Amino acid sequence: MKITLRQLQVFLEVARADSVSRAAVRLSMSQSAVSSALGELERQFDTLLFDRVGRVLRLNTMGEQLVPQVADLLDRSQAIEDVLAGRQGYGRLRIGATLTIGNYLATLLVARFLQNHPDSRVDLKVHNTASIIERLAAFELDLGLIEGTCSHPDLEVETWVADELAVFCAPTHPLAGRGDLSLDDLRDVEWIVREAGSGTRATFEQAFRRAPHSPRVRLSLEHTEAIKRAVEFGLGVGCLSRLALRDAFRRGSLVPLAVPDLDLMRSFQFVWHRQKYQSAGMREFLALCRAMTANAGRSDAIDIPFVP
Repeated sequence: MKITLRQLQVFLEVARADSVSRAAVRLSMSQSAVSSALGELERQFDTLLFDRVGRVLRLNTMGEQLVPQVADLLDRSQAIEDVLAGRQGYGRLRIGATLTIGNYLATLLVARFLQNHPDSRVDLKVHNTASIIERLAAFELDLGLIEGTCSHPDLEVETWVADELAVFCAPTHPLAGRGDLSLDDLRDVEWIVREAGSGTRATFEQAFRRAPHSPRVRLSLEHTEAIKRAVEFGLGVGCLSRLALRDAFRRGSLVPLAVPDLDLMRSFQFVWHRQKYQSAGMREFLALCRAMTANAGRSDAIDIPFVP
C-alpha cells in the first residue's frame, strides 16, 4: 500500500485546521514535515486535495470526499492499536456538549465513565449548539450532546431527554409571586438571555414567535451562571433550562414565573456524524447517558447531587 497512516493523519489535521502551521502544532511536528507528508500524498496519486489561497488551505472536492473515510479509518486503526497494546480502556473519546448540558450533566457523566473505565481518555469541549454542530460535521468530535435543534444533512440526531426552559426573576422583582402571567404582562420586561447560536436562545425566540410583541433583550451572555447573577442583581428577567435553575429555586435566590402562553419545551439530543465509526467507547458512553436519565421525565428530575 502506498498510503501510510501518518500521511492520512497529516491530511486530516490540515483539513481540520485549514493551515499547515496549526496542524503542525496539533501533531507536534515541524511545518516542513507536515508539508512534506501532505505533498508526498498528493504526488503519489498525482492529485491535489486542497486549494491554496496564500497560506490558507481549503479542501477541494476530492479532499472533501476523503475526509469521512480517513476519519473513520484512523478511528479504527486507533482501536486496533489499543487492543494490540493491551490497553483495557476505550481509548480516546471526544465529546462536545452545549453549555447547560456541559455544566450540569456532562461533567458528571464523564466522571462516571472514567471511574468505570480508568484507562480511557475523554476530551470534553463545551460550546453552543452551532459550534458543536460545526465540529461534528468536520469530524473534530465523536459525539455531541446538544439542547438546540440540528438539521445538518450529514448528522444523525437522537432524542435523549425532555427539557423545559423557565422564566425567572429575583425574589424582589415586581413580577415575583404574581401567579400566572400573560404575554401582555411581559411587554415591558427587560430580558437577560443567552447569546445567538445557542439552543436556549433559539427556544426562547421560538416561544415568542406568535407573541404580540418582541422581547426586549437588555443583555446577551454566553454563560448561564452569569445570567443568573445578573437576574439576582435585579437587571432583568431571565429564561434558562429548569435544570440550570434547580438549585437556585431550592435556595430561593431566584423564583420561577408562570407564563402559560409560552411553550418552552424542548429536548436534549445526541448527535453524531452519519459516517462516523461508532467505537465501543462511544456506545458505552451513550448507554451511560441513557441509563442516567431512564427514570426522569424531564432534565430537572434527573438524580444528580444538589449543590447547597
